[in-house]
Amino acid sequence: MLKKNYQFWFCTGSQDLYGDECLSHVAEHSQKIVEELNASGNLPFEVVWKPTLITNELIRKTFNEANMDENCAGVITWCHTFSPAKSWILGLQEFRKPLLHLHTQFNREIPYDTIDMDFMNENQAAHGDREFGHIFSRLKVERKVIVGYWADEKIQKQIGSWMRTAIGIVESSHVRVMRIADNMRNVAVTEGDKVEAQIKFGWEVDAYPVNEIAEAVAAVSQEDINALVEEYYDKYEILLEGRDEKEFRKHVAVQAGIEIGFERFLEEKNYQAIVTHFGDLGALRQLPGLAIQRLMEKGYGFGAEGDWKTAAMVRIMKIMTQGMKDAKGTSFMEDYTYNLVPGKEGILQAHMLEVCPTIAEGPISIKCQPLSMGDREDPARLVFTSKTGPAIATSLIDLGDRFRLIINDVNCKKVEKPMPKLPVATAFWTPEPDLQTGAQAWILAGGAHHTAFSYDLTAEQMGDWAAAMGIEAVYIDKDTTIRQFKNELLWNSMAFSK
Repeated sequence: MLKKNYQFWFCTGSQDLYGDECLSHVAEHSQKIVEELNASGNLPFEVVWKPTLITNELIRKTFNEANMDENCAGVITWCHTFSPAKSWILGLQEFRKPLLHLHTQFNREIPYDTIDMDFMNENQAAHGDREFGHIFSRLKVERKVIVGYWADEKIQKQIGSWMRTAIGIVESSHVRVMRIADNMRNVAVTEGDKVEAQIKFGWEVDAYPVNEIAEAVAAVSQEDINALVEEYYDKYEILLEGRDEKEFRKHVAVQAGIEIGFERFLEEKNYQAIVTHFGDLGALRQLPGLAIQRLMEKGYGFGAEGDWKTAAMVRIMKIMTQGMKDAKGTSFMEDYTYNLVPGKEGILQAHMLEVCPTIAEGPISIKCQPLSMGDREDPARLVFTSKTGPAIATSLIDLGDRFRLIINDVNCKKVEKPMPKLPVATAFWTPEPDLQTGAQAWILAGGAHHTAFSYDLTAEQMGDWAAAMGIEAVYIDKDTTIRQFKNELLWNSMAFSK
């Protein structure tokens, strides 16, 4: 997954109006904040203190050093005292990484008994951060603003949440998607402008003939395949369901060869996401199922039927959640069928095969079942049901003149009864605010049937990612009404259209 030890620079703004003693206090305060943020356990990445920024030259130099430092994923700024905003113009214009404006102050409470003008002049973030915020708006520079006391756990967790978004922003420019064959014929929503995606998001999306990767699969040794099959048999429940065990194992071994061959090919060519298409399998003996599920579990992005946009989004969302404590999982997903019983409404989510086992709850089984599409032998796949709880489903679509990210809060639930004849992994969720409104809003926004789904990210994080990319984001949540949503789409069409 992540190959860099990312850090975030802490840059404090001030000036020399109040003398060296004041600047000494500013430095001491900002260093203490950094030390305690790092010690809090609430941040997923290290914060690095930088000397106080008091001149145009130093600000510009520091921001350009941040641009060039491969381990710097973004900058956290705070204006302890008054910092003239014109000093920041050149630095902000040249800065290319995520920026968080932390609006805080060193002391939590006004020292009523001792406060004097020296204290007021030294501790005036309420003044300095407003001057600082103005120049962002004047320059139209995207940034995140967090307001509150820096030592509060809530604020620290907000900073940590933004850090994960920042990683998604920085890593977006490193995403390379391998397309095996092309999009499913005559399907619109999985298509898109790959050149514009590279301009907007930094993604490289390349096509490879299916037999080129099939050759990598064919080159896998039987010894390596046997070892991986044994790992499968140790890790998962084996559901023969009347099949001969030797014949079943042969089908599973095909997926083991696909997993090893695909992963080696992806590593050799330096790709982090992959798409396949059941209509173009070339020399592959099975549609990649269990193999793709395992690759997703390792952090690769995936999209079915050539859906490269979803594959890239799954990769980014997996990167954003890496190392998260008690993570519940992130996966490619597809809307399949509804339950429309009053009070029990929801959408059954699945795919032919490819759902990531990170979202599984309970046992994970291997099944081998016929597949009507693809005209290949019966593919092995992992079968399970998903965890329950709140999550988000996202869809990145190309509207021709712009990209739109649709973000829906959903509630994952258990289905009422087992589905013994359904040989795929499943989830079942009800979109916010309810199925009727949520589905209507999704369709009005042009959302796809494929989604990049996560239990571990929030709508705010993905909306911040979209804002940093300069694209439209629309939210479907508990407050959504169709009248308001239609108006929002209309306003956005005027604001974002070229």
